[in-house]
Amino acid sequence: MIVYPNAKINLGLNILNKRNDGFHNISSVFFPVKSCYDILEVKESKSFCFTVTGKFKNNEDLQKNNICVRAFNLIKDNYGIPNVSIHLHKLIPIGAGLGGGSSDASFTLKALNDIFNLKISNSVLEKYSLKLGSDCPFFIENTTKYVKGIGETMYKFDLNLKDYNIELFDPGIHISTKQAYSLINPKFPKIELVDLIKKPIKNWKYNISNDFEIPIFDMYPLLAKKKKEFYERGAIYSSLTGSGSVVYAIFSKWFYPFIVIRNSWLSCVFSSLSFINSIASTGFISDR
Repeated sequence: MIVYPNAKINLGLNILNKRNDGFHNISSVFFPVKSCYDILEVKESKSFCFTVTGKFKNNEDLQKNNICVRAFNLIKDNYGIPNVSIHLHKLIPIGAGLGGGSSDASFTLKALNDIFNLKISNSVLEKYSLKLGSDCPFFIENTTKYVKGIGETMYKFDLNLKDYNIELFDPGIHISTKQAYSLINPKFPKIELVDLIKKPIKNWKYNISNDFEIPIFDMYPLLAKKKKEFYERGAIYSSLTGSGSVVYAIFSKWFYPFIVIRNSWLSCVFSSLSFINSIASTGFISDR
């Protein structure tokens, strides 16, 4: 079975407070970017095997204690499934705030559920996925959600961005989530994000923010510069996603005809109709 774990972006991100367990409560809207994806193959095998290729294949975190392997072990321990071969072709940037690893884990759980006809409900899969990472539950249903808690409390959120395109800028910087949180002074916003994001998208620029932006932009001025450039080019809204390092911008489709991930050291544009190019590329095109 081949599946395509996709990225997400944060439409606003408020860090509310630090919990007794050391984690932080957040408020955010997660939006799936379904044409920005990794490629994951899972199939039954006589012995367990995990391999990884792609742009980030030499990343130590991918090779050791990979989250896809942990996802397999979680299901094997609870359901006694046979061994599988897992191959991950990694395209989503790592440490970029796009949730690529979390998506890989959740799509592994879903693939195993389908392959072995385990009939595990989405609500149970979400509970399993939370054991792997705070963002993982979102990728089980993989639809726009208003997210609270550490990521485990999700509410369906009706948001239509079909008339807009999203450009993702990847500077090639890996930002540690733990380090990013250490720079934050948590606080509750005066107005709930869920109320602000219901306003017209043209107002988001003035009302919706990511609490990580100030400290992360101070550390990496290139990201602040890119956000400014996006607005100069006519973006309706631009923001850091997650704790970075990717900065995204939302453009009207009438203004900007496609979406592309750009890398500071390599900029590529690929047709979203070409599957072969999407495998070989260092960037993606997405329709949202």
